[in-house]
Amino acid sequence: MSEHHLRYAVNCSILFTDLPLLRRPAAAKAAGFDAVEFWWPFAAAVPPDADVRAFVDAVHDAGVQLIGLNFFAGDMPGGDRGVLSSPAHSAEFRDNAELVAMIGTATGCRNFNALYGNRIPFIARDLQDDTAVANLAFAAATVGRIGGTVLVEPVSGPFPYLLRTAGDVVAVLDRVRTERGATNLALLADLYHLTVNGDDLTTVLAEHAGRIGHVQIADAPGRHEPGTGGIDVDGHLSRLEQGGYQGWVSLEYVATSPCFDWLPRARRAAAPKESAV
Repeated sequence: MSEHHLRYAVNCSILFTDLPLLRRPAAAKAAGFDAVEFWWPFAAAVPPDADVRAFVDAVHDAGVQLIGLNFFAGDMPGGDRGVLSSPAHSAEFRDNAELVAMIGTATGCRNFNALYGNRIPFIARDLQDDTAVANLAFAAATVGRIGGTVLVEPVSGPFPYLLRTAGDVVAVLDRVRTERGATNLALLADLYHLTVNGDDLTTVLAEHAGRIGHVQIADAPGRHEPGTGGIDVDGHLSRLEQGGYQGWVSLEYVATSPCFDWLPRARRAAAPKESAV
């Protein structure tokens, strides 16, 4: 392990998938982690109140901290990668943003990831971008009431996702700041997606260190745990910390059964920086 002391969290939407969703926070705690994140954990943008209460209770009962939550992103299994830039889904997204802020209040979560969305072939690209800017401003104002931050990330994969590089995201963040005055937005730096899409991590992390609000990791190729591919994960995390990043690092990799052997158990708990080993 390197000398960095950044805190780790587990993405319970991609790990522990052999368990029902509501049992995953407890499984993360049993594996030694104090913090978790989730993609949007419901099929609907605004699910029944009882489902929301059950989710919040599962996090509380497990004794873990929810440090990241996605906004509703459409039909992810069907290929959707966000509805932020879809005019037909703007009302749905905004209703969801209100609920996201409520969950943030109930759990203490303050980082919320808004997936930009795929290219919609039958409408103008400018309309999609304008829609995304308006919805990002709304989301920023909504979670801003609780001190929250909206995250935006580049995404890889076979779908026509509109933001592929860190530069793509930063340009959107700058536009929302300039046109709408929203400042509580940040880049989500997923080391796997950035690498697969061709960004040079050393350059990205150096140039945009001050814009990064959250970090996710998986090795490439393969999207498995660190050490299975060619990304110098520890080296990049060390440089991020040296550049001033003090946020969370979320494990967002694919594993048939969760594999944490690469990370000593003493590093999994959310210990204060000075006491980390």
